[in-house]
Amino acid sequence: MTEYFIPAGSGESEYAEKRSQFLGHVRCVESEDEARAFIAEMKKKYYDARHNCSCYILRGGTERYSDDGEPQGSAGLPMLEVFRREGVENVVCVVTRYFGGVLLGTGGLFRAYTRAAKDALDNAGVAVVRRWVEGEFRCSYAAAERLKNELGAFEAIVTDTLYAADVTVRLLVGEERAGALAQRLFEASAGTVTLAVTGESFRGVRVR
Repeated sequence: MTEYFIPAGSGESEYAEKRSQFLGHVRCVESEDEARAFIAEMKKKYYDARHNCSCYILRGGTERYSDDGEPQGSAGLPMLEVFRREGVENVVCVVTRYFGGVLLGTGGLFRAYTRAAKDALDNAGVAVVRRWVEGEFRCSYAAAERLKNELGAFEAIVTDTLYAADVTVRLLVGEERAGALAQRLFEASAGTVTLAVTGESFRGVRVR
């Protein structure tokens, strides 16, 4: 099984520390050219800021960061470490600093750039990219919530719930867990519910 994590969308953050403003921006990118273009875009947009620090990580191992005039190791590297810790790839981040007239010191800068990057990622969310089995099951209204509660143990994600004469629950589940989930739904419903496989796909789905 191959899976990896990426930003689920675009994320932004704002953080103030001793009158300095830190504006974080996170995007999902597919190439180094895309990452560099986004960094250039942010530098152009915030041309009047003292610093536009950046980093990116691409699937395959490419990593880059820039302190953009801040003390070495106080900005770009701590930002990069945020995404390393979260295991997120294909990501670019720019944190813009408007200087407030008070020096923060290396430790203060480290914490501020880390927080700005982490808050922007949290606002973007994280998606897992992998191969999913698409499936659905039908059940009674009385059994629906109980059976949906079984899905978490298999890391299955509900994509839709349809209410008619009975309830149809549509879901995504990792291909290696589909068989076990089908068995569990069958057992939990005393043999009245079966999981029907409706397709498969390789895509990103938000998980946090």
